[in-house]
Amino acid sequence: MQGEWNVKMIKRINRQAVLILIPLSLLSALIEWKRLPLSILTGGALALVNLKGLHWGVLGLTNPEAARGAMGKLLFFSMFRLLIVFIILTALLYFRLINIFGALTGLTVVFILVMKEGLVEARSL
Repeated sequence: MQGEWNVKMIKRINRQAVLILIPLSLLSALIEWKRLPLSILTGGALALVNLKGLHWGVLGLTNPEAARGAMGKLLFFSMFRLLIVFIILTALLYFRLINIFGALTGLTVVFILVMKEGLVEARSL
């Protein structure tokens, strides 16, 4: 029961993020068409992957049967998830593939969606 609403909430966040990030990146092409749209999509995608990793880690900690022997991977990924996101962003910035403001915009959009969905779930309890 508890895992069911988590998955539904993550699916809602993913759906809303796609519906916001794609038009936002298309609009940003009017400002800087080379790197800004890709940066917004990359930042949003990294935030969504991080959210899925967070869900997987919390599910593994609260329900060890769901982890099914992946505790080593679960522990490693939970400990170094933010470091991995930082390394990916740093590498993309170093090779000038993305714009930092676009990546932060994508991350912020997903963060706001997570806060909004969390507030909606908290009010329904």
